[in-house]
Amino acid sequence: MKKAIIDTNFIITSVKQKIDFLEELNFLGIKCLIPKEVMKELENNNAKLALSILNSEKEKFEEIEIGSGHVDKRIIEYAKKNPKIIVATLDLEIKKAVKNNKAVINEKKRIGIL
Repeated sequence: MKKAIIDTNFIITSVKQKIDFLEELNFLGIKCLIPKEVMKELENNNAKLALSILNSEKEKFEEIEIGSGHVDKRIIEYAKKNPKIIVATLDLEIKKAVKNNKAVINEKKRIGIL
């Protein structure tokens, strides 16, 4: 099964646009990896709805640790060390920094892999 590391803005945008990213990625045969550091960012951003959804669907993703420091930089490092991992992000800096496939949200509020 393919795996995708999910960043904070991807989760928040998915929730705002009412996209069940966990279900959509699972349907595409992709296991979601959500860093504990991303969960902490969600807490710090007071993203209660996103946290509530994730806490109720823990069986649909795996929590991983990517290390302390700037979360985006850690995601970039993780992606570079794991070139087959898909990076689910809307962050332009991350998109430019990694050559991995990316999961994106298209204009029809669907998730696609590039």
